[in-house]
Amino acid sequence: MYLTMNTKNLKYIPHILAVSICLLIPRIMTAGTAVTDTVSTDADGEPARWEFTLEDVIVLAQSKSLPALVARYSFISSYWQFRSYKAQFLPSLNLGAELGQYNRSIVALQDAQTGETHYVQNDNMNNSLQLSIDQNIPFTGGTVSLNTYLNRFDQFSPYGDMAYNSNPVNIAYYQPIFQYNRLKWEKKTEPKKYEMSKRVYLEDMEDIAVTATQYFFNVLRSQKSLELARRRYESTGQLYQIAQERFGIGTYTKDELLQMELQVLNAEIAVASAEVDLRQSMLSLRSYLGIIDDSEITLLTPSHFSDITIDEEDAVTRSLENTSFSLNNEINLIEAEAAIAQAKAERGFSAELTAQFGLTQTGGDIASSYRNPIDQEIVGLSLNIPIVDWGLGKGKVQMAKTEQEIVITQVEQEIIERRQDIYIRVVQFNAQARQCDVSQKADEISAERYELALQRFRNGTIGVLEMNTAQSERDEASSQYIEELANYWNYYYSLRKDTLYDYIYGKDLDAEFDKIIDNGK
Repeated sequence: MYLTMNTKNLKYIPHILAVSICLLIPRIMTAGTAVTDTVSTDADGEPARWEFTLEDVIVLAQSKSLPALVARYSFISSYWQFRSYKAQFLPSLNLGAELGQYNRSIVALQDAQTGETHYVQNDNMNNSLQLSIDQNIPFTGGTVSLNTYLNRFDQFSPYGDMAYNSNPVNIAYYQPIFQYNRLKWEKKTEPKKYEMSKRVYLEDMEDIAVTATQYFFNVLRSQKSLELARRRYESTGQLYQIAQERFGIGTYTKDELLQMELQVLNAEIAVASAEVDLRQSMLSLRSYLGIIDDSEITLLTPSHFSDITIDEEDAVTRSLENTSFSLNNEINLIEAEAAIAQAKAERGFSAELTAQFGLTQTGGDIASSYRNPIDQEIVGLSLNIPIVDWGLGKGKVQMAKTEQEIVITQVEQEIIERRQDIYIRVVQFNAQARQCDVSQKADEISAERYELALQRFRNGTIGVLEMNTAQSERDEASSQYIEELANYWNYYYSLRKDTLYDYIYGKDLDAEFDKIIDNGK
């Protein structure tokens, strides 16, 4: 359907280009279009000339525009956030040290026999090393730890001494009881959040396609306006010459001749204005695409697909299942349920169990501190039993339940509105193809009618008014066809964004996320 071109030699920041190539090549291959180079330069090194289709502009925008860059790095950020979440379920190796902890102070010492208190100078230094392996238990919310520890204590005054304390091996377990298990709920939400970030990325790409389409047709409108203005200027010039000939033989009045001359001047002004509008819209397009060279760009008018009809229910189903919309609703419902669980855990009975078993020993040197270690066991249970909180805990639970009901109601309402919105836009898109057909036919008829009117004007069978009417109808029909095409493709890419489905090629939208991540590292 489209004429395409090679855009790979448009240069940008090297880091961005790596990501862009990964996105550009698969998209072009998926579309089934061949990229052909339409660039030409003369011997004097004049600026290159490019012909861009709508698809070319969209591919460039999705690879080089600033919103595309933001979308890629937003997804990469979500990926690392997901990696951080998964890291919580893996054992962590930690090395802790306290080196050169020097203490010089005055302390009070009490004689055990006399009861007298003496103030002496305390001068010591403490050094320690600890190596531990920690593992979270998602199911229970507990933590198990395996560690080894060595401490050296130097007492400089009031007397000199040095001692080592070692824990060759120590196993500890910490378990909250009847408390909020954060990892349990994150295990439900975080994978969905990461999957949602993929869909958000695809939606961002399609949003870029919608924006690029708008820029494309803004330029196309300006191109068409300039084309019509130049054509009108040329035709009014021809008509003015005919009017001069008729005025010379007395079949045209002075007033009619002046009227034709005024039309020529107005047509010349219209050409100048259209050139300015085209330059402004083209600059906006080039800026959005990241094109900073002096190449000349011409946009090719796309056609439309009269044979594509989208089923309303199918589009609604895809919108509710394929997009971030559904996952976002699921996450909101889970988080509302988690908030209730947290409120209940914080209001009632709670306990913390700590169990620790290991070996320990002391000595005057490192070797002796590891010789003949003795058992070391620590078991403890701490309780928190609220007796009177004046309804504070109950109030928090009720607030969480109320918020859950609000979320449920909002989700249900959003689903209804989503269905209605998709349904309406599918109807609009299906009708728009017919609008394009009618507008295209009107463009052809108005052009043919103008040629007939021009011939009759040359023959002297119609006047200036009839000729101007035919010319205006031709220009209006030509412009209207561009507007109908713009509406068609805006509807199409908006539906792609809201369904993440390509209705032209009949497949779900996707991206090479692994390559995006690799290029972002």
